Amino acid sequence: MTSHFAARIACGCLLLLSGWPVSPSAAADLARRDRVIAGGLDWLADHQSRLGHWSGNDGRYPTAMTAMCGIALLCEGSTITQGKYQTNVRRAVDYLISRTRQNGLIGDPTGDDRYTYGHGFAMLFLSQVLGEEDDLSRREELLDVLSRAVVFTGRAQTKAGGWGYVSAKDGNGFDEGSTTITQVQGLRGCRNAGIPVPKEIIDSAIQYIRNCTLPDGGVQYSSKGGGGRPAITAAAVACLFNAGEYDDKYVPKLLKYCENRLGNTSQQGFGHWHYAHYYYSQVRYREGGTRWADYRDPLHGKILNEAVETKRGGKTHFHWSQGYIGPVYTTAINLTILQLDRGALPIYQR
Repeated sequence: MTSHFAARIACGCLLLLSGWPVSPSAAADLARRDRVIAGGLDWLADHQSRLGHWSGNDGRYPTAMTAMCGIALLCEGSTITQGKYQTNVRRAVDYLISRTRQNGLIGDPTGDDRYTYGHGFAMLFLSQVLGEEDDLSRREELLDVLSRAVVFTGRAQTKAGGWGYVSAKDGNGFDEGSTTITQVQGLRGCRNAGIPVPKEIIDSAIQYIRNCTLPDGGVQYSSKGGGGRPAITAAAVACLFNAGEYDDKYVPKLLKYCENRLGNTSQQGFGHWHYAHYYYSQVRYREGGTRWADYRDPLHGKILNEAVETKRGGKTHFHWSQGYIGPVYTTAINLTILQLDRGALPIYQR
């Protein structure tokens, strides 16, 4: 075991233990959570295709699903070179590299009407494994893929500073908040991994988010309107935190909007519940302390109660069936949320 890998696991264990009380009931909750996580990760591993990818319902969005599942496996502590899911992670990396186009897009524009999602999540996932790659030729290949991906993202940005479901050229300049956040997180992951990212791309995107923020703190669907959206607002705050934006007037307004709509985890009177809490959990985890614990415990309880238990090959599996995109999507999101305390991924660390 490499010292870096061991340090990541040790750090994750310390964070995990320090985030939970040691009472008998809390110990039982922790054991239950770890059991569901382990079964969920095994479910993902067993549902990876022979080609190395995962897909949503009807085989849709393989690039995005592969990157999101890869991120969930990385949160466990496995890497491209170490850990229980090392082989699964490497196969996912191989698949995404094989999907890279000459223009830098990671994905298939002919079969995916929302390919910027896949591209953004793929940048995020691949940027998190780059530092672990010890094969020189493979590392050079990853550097090339990510460098060209950054160039593609820059060219796909709209004049308003955001991104749409497809590139600005393919989408006639249409922009949308959630795809914009995906691109910014991917770009931040690349920059943190040492890939050059032009500052003006990030600055323009941050300004786009500000321009889309309504007086009540909600970030609207698009620069053209669409009303404030809890999911997009939570994603925007996570994005701003990743970009080092902690404005003492602007950011608290967004946080208050999120608290009113997402602070009660049982509230589901809005679209994309899992997607919203995928990002809002990152925000609350960054805040730490009781802010994180008071939100985390009921959120985890809800997620654990909704897990579907199955048996396969003598093993206990867990997955989540909610969501129109399919169980792979929901399972990857929930496993990422449940594992934030492990602190394994640089992009999610405090």
